[in-house]
Amino acid sequence: MRKSFVGLLLLLWAGLVWGQSDPISRLIDDGKYLEAYAAAIKLGTSEGWTQAAKAASFYASYQAKEGERGPWYDRAEDAAQKAIASDKNNPEAYFELARADGRLAQFRGILQSLNLAASVRDNLNKTLQLNPKHAGARVALALWNLELTQKGVGWLYGADGGRIIPLFEEAIKLEPEEIIHKVEYAGALAKLGRVADARKQYEAALALTPKTAADRYDLERAKRELAAIK
Repeated sequence: MRKSFVGLLLLLWAGLVWGQSDPISRLIDDGKYLEAYAAAIKLGTSEGWTQAAKAASFYASYQAKEGERGPWYDRAEDAAQKAIASDKNNPEAYFELARADGRLAQFRGILQSLNLAASVRDNLNKTLQLNPKHAGARVALALWNLELTQKGVGWLYGADGGRIIPLFEEAIKLEPEEIIHKVEYAGALAKLGRVADARKQYEAALALTPKTAADRYDLERAKRELAAIK
């Protein structure tokens, strides 16, 4: 009898923990990034810190004013590091750390940016080691290879321009309805001079139905970038 009672308590506790994270995901999907960040850091768990990092990065990318963006990417980096410290086998935590560091490279000096390049690469590879089907990590790694090869420093870090297209194609095969993958692929193709292919990817993205606030922001970006290359 006591054993059954303890089991019931564990089930109820698990349900409460699950319920805590679900509302935060909804806040992020709804574009309420500051609310999501504040709620997530209170959890004090690896999942909570991971969600806080995602919310901070999304706020910096989509809603923050120019002067706020760097500090919010700093917050994302800090939260992702805490998520990893809480659970070294959390693939999303490594992905969020790579995302934050990739963005921070835009705000820091050239030497620090070069140091962050290795961190981004290592954390994306760790993400894929823990979750081989992580589409977002493939997109980010494709962009990493693109940026470093175009800056002429790819050889310092093992970046390979030949990996860019295959990584994007793999990501889109894994998540064909994910708008951001197509938008990022289109932008990369445009930078590679493949304008006709870039248009096709922008148009493919614009044909999809947005499910989240981030999707809507990404579609607005797709419209602007498509107009710029026509």
